[in-house]
Amino acid sequence: MPDCLRLKKSNCKNCYKCIRHCPVKAIKFSGSQAHILADECILCGQCFVVCPQNAKEIVDETEKVKVLMQAGGPVIASLAPSFVANYPGVGIGAMRKALKQLGFFDVEETAIGATMVKTEYDRMLKEDGRDVIISSCCHSVNLLIQKHFPAALEFLADIDSPMLAHCKDIKRRIPEAKTVFIGPCVAKKDEAMRYEGIVDSVLTFEELSTWLEAAGVKPEAQMDADECSRARFFPTTGGILKTMEQDAPGYAYLALDGAENCIAALRDVLDGKLHKCFVEMSICAGSCVGGPVMEHRSLVRDYMAVSNFAGPRDFEVKQPEPRSMRKAMPYLEMQNQQPTEAEINAVLRQMGKFKPSQELNCGSCGYNTCREKAAAVCQGKAEISMCLPFLKDKAEGFSDAIVNNTPNGLLVLNEDLEVQQINAAARKIMNIRAASDVLGEPVVRVLDPTVFLNVLNTKREVRDQRTYLAEYKCYVEQTVVYDRDLRLLICIMRDITDEQLERERKEDISRQTVEVADKVVEKQMRIVQDIASLLGETAAETKIALTKLKESITDE
Repeated sequence: MPDCLRLKKSNCKNCYKCIRHCPVKAIKFSGSQAHILADECILCGQCFVVCPQNAKEIVDETEKVKVLMQAGGPVIASLAPSFVANYPGVGIGAMRKALKQLGFFDVEETAIGATMVKTEYDRMLKEDGRDVIISSCCHSVNLLIQKHFPAALEFLADIDSPMLAHCKDIKRRIPEAKTVFIGPCVAKKDEAMRYEGIVDSVLTFEELSTWLEAAGVKPEAQMDADECSRARFFPTTGGILKTMEQDAPGYAYLALDGAENCIAALRDVLDGKLHKCFVEMSICAGSCVGGPVMEHRSLVRDYMAVSNFAGPRDFEVKQPEPRSMRKAMPYLEMQNQQPTEAEINAVLRQMGKFKPSQELNCGSCGYNTCREKAAAVCQGKAEISMCLPFLKDKAEGFSDAIVNNTPNGLLVLNEDLEVQQINAAARKIMNIRAASDVLGEPVVRVLDPTVFLNVLNTKREVRDQRTYLAEYKCYVEQTVVYDRDLRLLICIMRDITDEQLERERKEDISRQTVEVADKVVEKQMRIVQDIASLLGETAAETKIALTKLKESITDE
């Protein structure tokens, strides 16, 4: 991962938005997390801008700058000309005053270095005899060519960016000075690290604003009038061209912004479709005023702020020798190798794509085509599960297998009590020939809607309710639940007709047994009563006879 970008792993939600917006697909997904591939990344910052979960963060160098200040030497800020768009109504004088309160020794405009750069561009066009020259002010453009279009390196102007040119100039004038660039760009942090000893630290406008707020410093709304400031146009699309003479014989001058346009132009250059031209390239749409760390974005308003601040003439600078402005921009080899056609086709088959017509190229995974995605899988950058149609088909196939093979009847209704889904078991219970006969129809056509209305109105589910469906002459045990998220009623029916009939048969047998027992008991009680009656009469007669015998004996 680039040292200037970090990933908050807990924040990544696998939305693939960063992949969709990355112009070179320099992001790897593994373990449900996005990982930035350092050897492919061009630091355009688009992943940082578009991430809805703020999972990408730029490394803050504020503490590093404070350490530089504590070292005791003068720390001078090189302030990118786009500052006037980021801090509306605040001129260079007001920014200098505010930054000095933070501890900076002085503040100068990077546009001073831009003046040196544009002068060198003009010289190259007139003296070096090159065919095509591509501006090298945008470090992301440089990385794009160094990593992804190395064949175009011969066309890339091998001279300093305004940041490097200006910081070199500061250190020529004040050898003990430390330089800090402040601007709207992530890539400048990487550029400062690659060309050591020129720029000691890089802050974004966001980092500066946070520092100013923490220190209780608010830049005054005060503009400066300076006619010698034409290079302030640099951060706008075509701004470099506005500062150049554009008088090199036979050359055309083009200004391109946005990664897609830059990539298309590079392909045209390599295909031999462009000749004798100077091409100003900026990765960001709108150039630097559309940078990833601009705190607010309005390209028209930002352009007007820069335009109104720029003067008609150049800064008065001491132009360095051409050799002192040269910088090395070698080919930066990437690790990933292009997979073979056989490997790509094997992955496509795993994604359920066996012929070109099945390659939807929907872009939901972040890649432009299914073949690009398959190649990324081969390179270990992507996972098969990132394919939304593949996951959808897999999930639907899995759920359909469960729904269609469960022995329980399943009926799904919308809030209008219309049938949305019905499985084979439910159709069997209700003697429905085909699902199409009831799909979209009111449930009242096939079932009593009372239970569904009650659940819909009360939002209270019904569990294991035994119901007799008279029209179908069957018993079911039904559960009805309401899904609040999907706004659907789901009815699960278990046919218990055989169980119910068996229960009724057993109940009938039990009832008959009880009745027989009652009759036997009743008969036995009658017999007992008859016996008791006879015994009672015999006992009475015996008693009378014995009494009379007793009396006769007594009389004697």
